[in-house]
Amino acid sequence: MTDAATRPRADQRRAAERYRSTPAEGIETRHAFSFAGHYDPKNTHFGALLACNEETLAPGAGFDEHRHRDTEILTWVVEGALAHRDSDGHAGVVRPGMVQHLSAGSGVTHTERNVGGAEVPVRFVQMWLQPDTFDTPPAYGLRRVDPAPDGLTLLASGLERDIDSPALRLRRSDAALYLVTAGPWQPLPELPQAPYRYAHLTVGSLGYRTVPGPQGGGRSMEPGDSVRATGGAFADPTAGPDGVELLLWEMHSPLTYG
Repeated sequence: MTDAATRPRADQRRAAERYRSTPAEGIETRHAFSFAGHYDPKNTHFGALLACNEETLAPGAGFDEHRHRDTEILTWVVEGALAHRDSDGHAGVVRPGMVQHLSAGSGVTHTERNVGGAEVPVRFVQMWLQPDTFDTPPAYGLRRVDPAPDGLTLLASGLERDIDSPALRLRRSDAALYLVTAGPWQPLPELPQAPYRYAHLTVGSLGYRTVPGPQGGGRSMEPGDSVRATGGAFADPTAGPDGVELLLWEMHSPLTYG
């Protein structure tokens, strides 16, 4: 019998449905889940994913020093340049084509600021994942990404099968994050299967079937849209006229408690 939580289902959320906040001058955040002062008990997470925020920082704007604990934080910049500095002495500038991983572990403070120039906003996607090991020393990683020829590029993983990959190493043993790319009107590469998959569109557009086969209805995605897919849903994705760039989470279990 199929578990009710992982029956085939594609739950699409449009960019306009995201909760918008302006936590400080020059900052706009669009949240996929409950976050900070916004709480929706029916929308707190998906799989092990706790947050997927679309952030825009005006020139010179940024997040002052703040603290995280026991959270895997992945950052993908779409436009501009984002400077990171943390209390463990790590510093880096994240630009398009780079992925950053901050494993907060037992606790770390950091700042994030737009350093892209006087006229350039920085736009980025930041995702928070629950680890499955807690109270560990904080860790940091930053790497430039060369998209794979087949269009499926592993960005970060905790899966044993990826132990020898150059991907950043997650502290969750059953999750991985991919960059998926395809040219105009091209089908996306074969995507990894998992009980929980979260797709976030950053560039371009695509169409897909909600579930495999003729019973799957057709839908489309634009930048900022996301799909929460369980049980093999999100089938036959195909890029639109301008191609596509997609962030995809593979997760094999939901949040754990206690």
